[in-house]
Amino acid sequence: MLLELPTAKAISQVHLTKLTKLLSSNSQGKYGKEKAIQIRNLALTSIGTHSLSTGFELQQTIRIIQNVQSELDILDNHIKFIMKEINSPILSIPGISYILASIILAEIGDISNFDNPSKLLAYAGLDPSTHQSGKFNASNTPMVKRGSTYLRYAFLTAARTVSMRNTTFKNYSNKKKLEGKHHFVVMSHVAKKLVRVIYHLLKTNTSFTSQA
Repeated sequence: MLLELPTAKAISQVHLTKLTKLLSSNSQGKYGKEKAIQIRNLALTSIGTHSLSTGFELQQTIRIIQNVQSELDILDNHIKFIMKEINSPILSIPGISYILASIILAEIGDISNFDNPSKLLAYAGLDPSTHQSGKFNASNTPMVKRGSTYLRYAFLTAARTVSMRNTTFKNYSNKKKLEGKHHFVVMSHVAKKLVRVIYHLLKTNTSFTSQA
């Protein structure tokens, strides 16, 4: 709407039928005449600027955003094409998209560089920090958040989506919630479990099979 009608004056003077059609077509039918009337009435009493130059600048900014979004869509499609060619076993995990899988694989590199899942956890900054004094070791310690920020983001995001799509991870997430853990702590536990699964799949080049 703002791309075509960039000022309050333009909105207030547009024919109601045109505004209704503009809103309906760009909201897939969600907004119609009622919303058009509401917006036009607000525009009539708006104290916003009616400057043509400001309106042009707004239109230019919108076109730039649309162009960037178009380029992102092209990039996403290219990533999807490459990931289909790679056909990594982690794509067999429900809830892991082509984009998430590409981030994980790009950040991990060669899985043979990691001798065990713990080292992969440490690289992602998902391992707990250690607080020790004499013979005392703290049991409730935060993540160290060192290593790859992008990999940690991908694992934590995947933990949420996989928990939504797979019964095993969903049950594990619910178990941690019942233990009274905070949402973010729950997701960190799920992420650690997911990392161990991903490590195994990449090491053995096998597809994901949900546990009974």
